[in-house]
Amino acid sequence: MVTVNFTAFRQKAKAYFEAVERGEAVCIQRRGKIIAKIVPVDKKEPAWKAKALRLKIPGLSLSQTILEERQESL
Repeated sequence: MVTVNFTAFRQKAKAYFEAVERGEAVCIQRRGKIIAKIVPVDKKEPAWKAKALRLKIPGLSLSQTILEERQESL
């Protein structure tokens, strides 16, 4: 993990973000206290998929139900 003060991070942000892309974590300090950590994203699955919930309802599918209702109305 790379530790850098805020001013140095601000001046060389591109280089630090490139380090994160390579898999390194970057710790940012201000006045000797850690204020942020930038870590690489888990590449197993996209972040938006990690929190997605799958809705499963027992019974017929919605499309099947609609087709049946159309047949009944004729």
